[in-house]
Amino acid sequence: MTAISVSGLVVEYTTRSGVVRAVDGIDLSVRRGEVYALLGENGAGKTSTIEVLEGHRRRSAGAVQVLGRDPADGGTSARELRDRIGIVLQSSGVESELTVAEAVAIYSGVYRDPMGVDEVLDLVELSAAAPVRVATLSGGQRRRLDLALGIVGRPEVLFLDEPTTGFDPAARRRAWDVVRALRSHGTTVMLTTHYLDEAEQLADRIGVMSHGRIVHEGTADTIRGAGAQTTVAVRLDGEAVPAVLSEVAEVAGELTVDGGRHIFRTTRSGDLIAALVTAAARHTVSVDDWEVTAPSLEDAFIQMVADTEGTADE
Repeated sequence: MTAISVSGLVVEYTTRSGVVRAVDGIDLSVRRGEVYALLGENGAGKTSTIEVLEGHRRRSAGAVQVLGRDPADGGTSARELRDRIGIVLQSSGVESELTVAEAVAIYSGVYRDPMGVDEVLDLVELSAAAPVRVATLSGGQRRRLDLALGIVGRPEVLFLDEPTTGFDPAARRRAWDVVRALRSHGTTVMLTTHYLDEAEQLADRIGVMSHGRIVHEGTADTIRGAGAQTTVAVRLDGEAVPAVLSEVAEVAGELTVDGGRHIFRTTRSGDLIAALVTAAARHTVSVDDWEVTAPSLEDAFIQMVADTEGTADE
């Protein structure tokens, strides 16, 4: 069952230099109970996309549905949708003179079936800060308060825009546990983050945005394998090494030699390994000291963005 559906979404801005297309006709679908991460460099169009889904920004073209409703609709439809979604923005405008407990209580009052204040503060580990004024919170505590305000209404869909910015590593992992708990109870989560390990840990699927378009979509594993290069290092010894290298050239990718080790960077590592073993046996070349390094999600992301920039420059 689909929680979020986007078709042909376009977002344009008018500037002194002319019209800028921030989102260039993207399509995406997020299932209920799924965590979907949107990755992209600054200016890729992530925030504009999320703001349209939240109902905070008008789209220029395309169709959008969140929980079966168009977030651009007003009136009763808008009120009903707001009651079913939660939003954690990059920065919030909570009144600084309120205490943490007062802020959560005020936000909970706009929902029909909110969580209790104590329950929410315990979930985000802010119970001890309940009587503390918002103005005196640390950056990490303020971000946890933002998360509390986003989930107090028991949202069916939760939008998280860079939710763990300012968290120390331990706090980030505890926040991940909160997201996992929400997903286990059926909450759909739409996440933007600059932390690739966060997307890898939390997301069922990832969309990579660049220049306003989604250039790849899939699981972390499929994205790692889409165009990013695996490094295969091996020691070859024998008079016929040049013949072996000639036979594997088609799948070898980039080759460097360092201290007797042949280092290949290739997108076809499985084919390369098989070809090396076969060719070495045929030419009586010894093959040992294997080392295979798979690409990280960061490697794949950087390569995808670079490929897109190269295409845009042509």
